[in-house]
Amino acid sequence: MKKNIAIIMGGYSSEVEISLKSGSVVYKHLDKEKYTAHKIHVLKNKWVLVDEENNEYPINKHDFSADVNGHKIVFDCVFNAIHGMPGENGLILAYFDLIGLKHTSAPFYQMALTFNKRDTLSVIKEYGIATAISVYLNKGDHINIDEIITKVGLPCFVKPNNAGSSYGISKVHTKAELIPALEVAYKEDSEILIESFLNGTEVSVGVIQYEGKTKVLPITEIVSENDFFDYEAKYEGKSQEITPARISKSQEKNVTEVAKRVYEILNMKGFTRAEYIFINDKPHFLEINTVPGLTEASILPQQASCAGISLTALFGNAIETALKN
Repeated sequence: MKKNIAIIMGGYSSEVEISLKSGSVVYKHLDKEKYTAHKIHVLKNKWVLVDEENNEYPINKHDFSADVNGHKIVFDCVFNAIHGMPGENGLILAYFDLIGLKHTSAPFYQMALTFNKRDTLSVIKEYGIATAISVYLNKGDHINIDEIITKVGLPCFVKPNNAGSSYGISKVHTKAELIPALEVAYKEDSEILIESFLNGTEVSVGVIQYEGKTKVLPITEIVSENDFFDYEAKYEGKSQEITPARISKSQEKNVTEVAKRVYEILNMKGFTRAEYIFINDKPHFLEINTVPGLTEASILPQQASCAGISLTALFGNAIETALKN
């Protein structure tokens, strides 16, 4: 008997449109012989099941079911394709845990931890993982520009702590640019991360659970046409994403080992994609995405393809893993 799968997409953040694209790709590629897939739009003003004709049916939040023309649909598993809040920060996953509904992501605490860039760095630094030098700010904190620049240097990066898809990130080259960059970041979040600039080759590393094992996918080299890997570079073609990466065997070995270790340190499950920058042969961790882009052009699907894993196999494996957990 086919399993009913709810593909949740949308969310409450700036990444809503990207999430809707990712969810639609999952819907398109799920094995129709094994699964009956349903698009579920989780938006600030509504949670609805959307059918092929774009008719909408409200989700009953008591048990996450939907009444479609007098037929109650209940789900065997949720495929999480929500980038940002409430899918990537764990909020909706805690709800699924409470009602006993299985999902394709890590447990809610791990998702909440890794969505918080500052907390993630605090954990992995204790395990000896190399990172950039960083300064943390909360909205309303006193700002001593000279102290910040003395610690992280110039250029540096200013990032919202809880945001994705490079929203709100600025590369700061001069002292005068720091305050405007903070103002941009504070539009996305009340917590800020300021990091030193690491001048080296940037790579993106996908790590997943596949057929019962932790698997590091082929590595992607990021070559941005812009000053850094910003929104335009990620989503509007202003970058080269080269898979497999043009890195040495020693670099490949080092980053593969570190990426797998980070996945295990953070007790991850499901999909992750983390960014690293090499200083010589040593990979420095930047951040981890636990609901990475899943369109055909996104990095993790590119990596899976390079590993000989189709989107149908990739998405189906995530569901089967979740059902067994």
